Amino acid sequence: MRSAQSGRKYELSLKARVPQLASKGITQESPAERTLETVYYDTKDFRLTRAGIALRRSSDTGWSLRLPGQELRFPLDDDPKTPVPIATLLRAYTLDRKLRPVAQLRTDRFTHRLADASGRTLATLADDHVTGEFLGGQALRLDRWRELDVEFAPESGPELLDRLDRTLRKRGAEDAWWPSKLERLIGDTAEGKRGSNEVLPAYLSEQFERLRRADLGFRVGEDDSVHQLRVAARKLRSGLQTFKSLVGKKKAEAVAAELKWLGGELAPARDVEVSQARLEACLDEVPPELLFGPLRQYLTREYARNSQTELARAMDALSGKRYATLLRSIAALLDTIPHVGKKALRKPMRKTARKLYRATAATEGLSGAELEKALHNVRKKAKRARYAADAVRPVFGKKLRTWRKNVKAVQGTLGKHQDTVVDREALRHFAIDGFSENQNTFAFGLLYGRDEAAARGLRDRFAEEWRTVRKGKRPAWLKA
Repeated sequence: MRSAQSGRKYELSLKARVPQLASKGITQESPAERTLETVYYDTKDFRLTRAGIALRRSSDTGWSLRLPGQELRFPLDDDPKTPVPIATLLRAYTLDRKLRPVAQLRTDRFTHRLADASGRTLATLADDHVTGEFLGGQALRLDRWRELDVEFAPESGPELLDRLDRTLRKRGAEDAWWPSKLERLIGDTAEGKRGSNEVLPAYLSEQFERLRRADLGFRVGEDDSVHQLRVAARKLRSGLQTFKSLVGKKKAEAVAAELKWLGGELAPARDVEVSQARLEACLDEVPPELLFGPLRQYLTREYARNSQTELARAMDALSGKRYATLLRSIAALLDTIPHVGKKALRKPMRKTARKLYRATAATEGLSGAELEKALHNVRKKAKRARYAADAVRPVFGKKLRTWRKNVKAVQGTLGKHQDTVVDREALRHFAIDGFSENQNTFAFGLLYGRDEAAARGLRDRFAEEWRTVRKGKRPAWLKA
C-alpha cells in the first residue's frame, strides 16, 4: 500500500493541458503512451467492492486481486471466467455466488518522467484518460474522466512532493475523490443495506468481517491466520449465545452450533502452533548441561508432522459444503437482527456474569484434575463475559470497562494455567515416545515439574484477581 509520502492522486479536467512540472533542476520528458484494457469482476450484489476487494483482469498484467494492504497476481489464460484458485480464495466473501464482469475500463496513459540534471528519476507523472463502462446495472452506463497519479522515487524528499503538489494545483488539479477507478464508475451502487448501527449488530458484523479476512489470509498462507480464524469464530459464537434472546434464539443457536464445529476443526492446528512455541521457549531456559541428545530436532520433527496433518484438516473444513452453508447462515442472520435498545442488553450481560460467578464458586474444595477442569470452565465463562462486555461497551460507562478489565485479567491467568495443563500432557507424550526411540527425556521431566510449580503460582494469582472482580467497581445493574 502506498504511503502519503510516496505518491498522490489528483483529478483534472479532460480539456486541461498536460501540467508542466519542469522547473529549476527538474526536467519533464515527453510522454510514453500506453493503453490499458481492464475488466473488473464482482458478484451481482458487489460483495467484493463492499469489502474493499478488487478483482480485475487485464490483457497486459493478467489477473490481479487487490486486498487491503496486499495485491496478488495470477497468470492470464484464454478463458474470461474467474480462475478456480481465485474463486476459492474469495469464497468467504462471495458465498459461492458467481463472479461476473461488472465494469470495463479503457485507460489511455501518458507517463512523464521527471529527472534531475544528472538524469536520475525523481518522480513519474501518469496522466490517465479513462473511459468506463458499468455493466452491473440494467442499463449500460458510460463515463469519462481524467486522473493524474504522481509516484516519487524512494530517495525523493517530502519537499519535492509539496513543490509538485503546489504546481499541480495551480494548473487546476484537485484531490481525487474516489479511492479507485472502479468505485468512481459504479458510484453508490455497491453500498450495502442501511441497517441499524446499534452496538450488537455492529459487533457481530465486525467479527464476521474478521472471520472472512482470516479465511482469506489462511488460504494465501499468512502467519497467525488459524489463530485469527478461531478468535473470530469464538467471538461470533459467544455473541450469539449471550444475546440469542435478542437475535432470535433458534437461528442463533443453530449458527452457534456450527461455529462450535468450525472451532473444533481449527483447534488442533492452532494447538500445535501454541504448544511448539511454548515448549521451544521452555527449552531455551534449560541449562545446556541438562539437555541430552537431539531433543530439539526430535520436537521439530514431531511438530512438523502434526502441523501438516492438522493444517490439512483445517483446509478440508474450509473447503467443504458445511462451511459454505455456515457462512451463508451468518450473513443471513446478520441481515435480520432487530432493533436492540440499551436496556435490553443488560439482562444477557447479567446472565453471563452470573454464570461466571457460579462457575468460580464451584471450584471450592476441588483439587487435582477436577480442579484443573473446573478452572478451565471458569476461564471459558470469563472469556464469554469479557466478549459480552466488548460488544456493549460503547453504550455503557467506565464501571463496565473496569469490570471487563478485571475479568480479562482472570481470563489471562487461567489461560496460562490451561497452557500448563496442555503442555504437561504433551510433555508426558513426548517423554513416553522419546523413551521408546532411545531419546534421553530427562529435560521433559524437568519441564513437567516446572509447569506443575507454575500452575500452583497461577492458581494463587487467580484467587487474588478474583477478589478484585468481586470487590471491584461494576455497574449497579450488573449486581442484580
